[in-house]
Amino acid sequence: MRQIVLDTETTGLEPEAGHRIIEIGCIEIQNRRITSSRYHQYINPEREIDAGAIEVHGLTTEFLSTKPVFADIAHDFLEFVDGAELIIHNAPFDTGFINSELERLEDGGSPIAGRCEIFDTLPFARELHPGQRNSLDALCRRYEVDNTHRDLHGALLDAELLADVYLAMTGGQVDLQLAAEASSSGNEAALAASRPAVRRDIPVIAPSAEELAAHRENLERVDGASDNGCLWLRRSS
Repeated sequence: MRQIVLDTETTGLEPEAGHRIIEIGCIEIQNRRITSSRYHQYINPEREIDAGAIEVHGLTTEFLSTKPVFADIAHDFLEFVDGAELIIHNAPFDTGFINSELERLEDGGSPIAGRCEIFDTLPFARELHPGQRNSLDALCRRYEVDNTHRDLHGALLDAELLADVYLAMTGGQVDLQLAAEASSSGNEAALAASRPAVRRDIPVIAPSAEELAAHRENLERVDGASDNGCLWLRRSS
């Protein structure tokens, strides 16, 4: 049940073009609860940063020049994420950069997928919300996660936001261990406390007679245009 929400910032868009990671941010989730355990590191990329990338995250070559290089932080980073499920928004981007950095190490480190399971929240969000915007900002608005303090991208900040979004998309923060213990002990009060709150104030609005008539008229048009007729018209008759 150990999960790590991960984000990176980079010098550009393509590791194949020699672009590097300049920031890694990780947030730990245990049993669907965000813990106080964090991993955050700025990294000296040993190269210039694209102007377009600086506009996104605000990190400059001068600021990063005094930070450690990836080889110096690789052990601590891998130790933090080892064996966890990584929660990443648009995972191929971040894992592509991580794998590129691992390949540069003297021992030619194996791909990150060999150490961790990967859960990509972007295709998951697209399945939940087809045809809608599913950027991190859009998901924050949809799930009412406060991102008003996000003027620029930042790996740790974006990981914190994604952790809240991920839990909201998948049912909220629930202590599954508490639920299991309560269920096995027959403690109904504790079991109820472990479940996410259910809203009971959602209004139910019945259609008006005019709306029902317009709906039936539309079904009849579908029925006339279809070789097999309209199933919903037959069910409503």
